[in-house]
Amino acid sequence: MKIAVFVSGRGSNLKAILNYPDLKNLIEVVAVLSDKLDCKAFEIAKEFGIKSFSVGDGAEKIKQIEITPLLKKLNVGLVVLAGYLKLIPLDLIENFENRIINIHPALLPSFGGKGMYGIHVHKAVFDSSAKVSGATVHIVDKTYDTGKIIAQKCVDISDVKSPEEIAERVLGIEHQLLPEVVRAFAKDKVKFEFNRVVIIN
Repeated sequence: MKIAVFVSGRGSNLKAILNYPDLKNLIEVVAVLSDKLDCKAFEIAKEFGIKSFSVGDGAEKIKQIEITPLLKKLNVGLVVLAGYLKLIPLDLIENFENRIINIHPALLPSFGGKGMYGIHVHKAVFDSSAKVSGATVHIVDKTYDTGKIIAQKCVDISDVKSPEEIAERVLGIEHQLLPEVVRAFAKDKVKFEFNRVVIIN
């Protein structure tokens, strides 16, 4: 399965996918896209020989309306948002229905929505005095963090002293969960049953 990964930051989840042993002969990451020109994840893409694209207007970039044609040309079967902070264009969602997934650093439907990303999420979790956090992989729909949940992993945060501690623990969970879900898609094990998303064995 050919995959496109969208990133906005340093690309640790991209690296987790590329280094996941069980994905070696199942997937090929054919494009890395970012809303930034100087995205650190591009260094990982370069290291692995993957084409990189910046989304926006101006030199060295592709426009939003060019994303869908590009991904179709590359025969992309799954779009993975791995720390991508922009809302996905409607035409991309319509053309890749149920084939765009996102990883969120909390247990949705709590602590999601516009502005809830990165340390903002972990601060909200910390301030709520929640004892458990984790990561969620979900289908991307037309609004932030409201698509159906595919998989979640939890982590105990009852003893943390800061949002940064939560971030560190959750990131470790993300690096396990996202490649596992990508693998399930590549093996055609993600199904829709009774209005729910399930991963079959």
